[in-house]
Amino acid sequence: MPGKELLHELTGEIIRLKKERNAVILSHLYQRPEVQDIADFVGDSLGLSQQAAATDADVIVFCGVHFMAESASILSPEKIVVLPDEHAGCPMADMVDEVALARKKQEMPDAIVVCYVNTSAEVKAECDIACTSANAEKVIKSLPEDKPILFVPDKNLGSYVAAKTGREMVVWEGCCNTHDRLTADDLLAARAAHPTALILVHPECRPEVVALADVVASTTGMINFARESSAREFIVGTEMGILHPLHKHCPDKQFYLASDKLVCPNMKKTTLEKVHRALINLEPRVDVPKQIRERAVRCLDKMLAV
Repeated sequence: MPGKELLHELTGEIIRLKKERNAVILSHLYQRPEVQDIADFVGDSLGLSQQAAATDADVIVFCGVHFMAESASILSPEKIVVLPDEHAGCPMADMVDEVALARKKQEMPDAIVVCYVNTSAEVKAECDIACTSANAEKVIKSLPEDKPILFVPDKNLGSYVAAKTGREMVVWEGCCNTHDRLTADDLLAARAAHPTALILVHPECRPEVVALADVVASTTGMINFARESSAREFIVGTEMGILHPLHKHCPDKQFYLASDKLVCPNMKKTTLEKVHRALINLEPRVDVPKQIRERAVRCLDKMLAV
């Protein structure tokens, strides 16, 4: 992290360039604190893209990972979308590609294909409907009961939603390698250290971890729960970046990370220096080709209609 003087200087330059470029800066909740603090909107990936689409900005600077910037491009094709670090990817999104998915669809020709938003634009283009961690249960419940379901790519979220809805699903063998690192033993150790704390976990965690939680929610859902809860202490089972907004929204409450392994290296690749450079150069750009975008946006629109 830059020193205070450089931080102040960079922040000032970013604000100036943002106005000059008519840009909007988006930050995912897992980003570095200083990156979250200079953003116009902080939140979950799809919600951020929707917020940016509703603005009159010409440029979207997405402080997140590649599939998130693609979603912004899908929803705002007329805007320039910039990802400050072109190498900020998502291992889970990479666990399914359109070729492998097309082969699986041939094996299950009658299946409704549901994709988590943590997928590439090409994969979304091959799917029938998308979902987020917050609305996955609602999306699955909306589907015809006489149709098989193929869920990609997160086996943990898929297992969680199948249990909640009672629907049988074929679940892709993918996972978030950050959330999947959290074990039941980690959570039990955290509970022993903080016996009065409520346990909040993300549904991308393993089933045995989810089973130990008091609350299972998306990142935004965790923040909302903590704000509204009368509890004073919480064990948090998601990426460490969420601690910053939790402390901001609930300064009088205590939050303990369930494990020091909950760090996403891709989310931490974005720095203020890279945001500054992205605003100067309007690079690296993320642009979804029209033929992919038109198919992918249908997948998102069907979800939004539920």
